[in-house]
Amino acid sequence: PAFGLFLFTIARDPLRIIILIAGAFFWLVSLLLSSLIWFIAVKASDPQDERLQKGLLIFGVMFSVLLQEAFRFLYYKLLRKAIEGLVALSEDGCSPISIQQMAYVAGLGFGLMSGAFSMINLLADALGPGTVGIHGDSQLYFLTSAFMTMVLIFLHTFWGILFFHGCEHRRWWEIAAVVIMHLTVSGSSFCNPLYVGSLVPSYLLMAASATWAYLLSGGSAQNLQRFLLCKC
Repeated sequence: PAFGLFLFTIARDPLRIIILIAGAFFWLVSLLLSSLIWFIAVKASDPQDERLQKGLLIFGVMFSVLLQEAFRFLYYKLLRKAIEGLVALSEDGCSPISIQQMAYVAGLGFGLMSGAFSMINLLADALGPGTVGIHGDSQLYFLTSAFMTMVLIFLHTFWGILFFHGCEHRRWWEIAAVVIMHLTVSGSSFCNPLYVGSLVPSYLLMAASATWAYLLSGGSAQNLQRFLLCKC
C-alpha cells in the first residue's frame, strides 16, 4: 500500500517525481554519513566489550535519526528557494506546486528510500544460512519486518508534512514533536524480538501523525465523511 502512493499521487507529475527523487537522495546521504561515523566508532573501540558495542549501536541509531531530521530541514530550505525561483519564472506569479504538496512528496521520498533499504536488508537475511525460529525464537520476523517497513514509509510521509508546516510557520514545537516521535519509533526497535513492543507504539504514532497531518493540511471530519461516502 505504501508504494502505491507513488503510483496514484506522484507518477504522472514530472515535478513531483524530481522532488521525490531528491528527497530520497537526501535521506540516502544522511544514512551514508551516519553509517560512516558509526563504522569508525566501532572500529576504534574494543570489539570484545559487548556493553560498549551495544552502547555504540544505540548511539548510532539515535545519531542517524537526528541526522535524518537535519537533512530534512536542509531539504526544506532547498525547496523553499526552489519555490521562490518557480514563482519568479512563472507568468502568473504563482508556484506550480504548493509547500504542502512539496512536504508530502518530500516525506514520501524519505519514506520510500527508507523502506527500500529495509526491504534490501530483509531479503539479505532471507538468503540464509539458517531457519527463522529454529532455536525457539519468533517465526514472525519477516512478517513483522514487512509491517514495520510499511509503517516507517507512512510515518516519514506524515512527518514530512508536520516538519515542513512547523518550519513554514516557525512552530518549533512541531519540529521537536517529529524528532521525538522519530526517536521513539527507532528506539522501540530495541524491544525486538518482542515485536509487540515496537509495532504497537509505531502504529499508534502513525495514527496520531496521520490525523495531525490531515488537520494541518486543511482536512476536516466533514471532508473525510464525504470522501468515505464517495460524495463530490
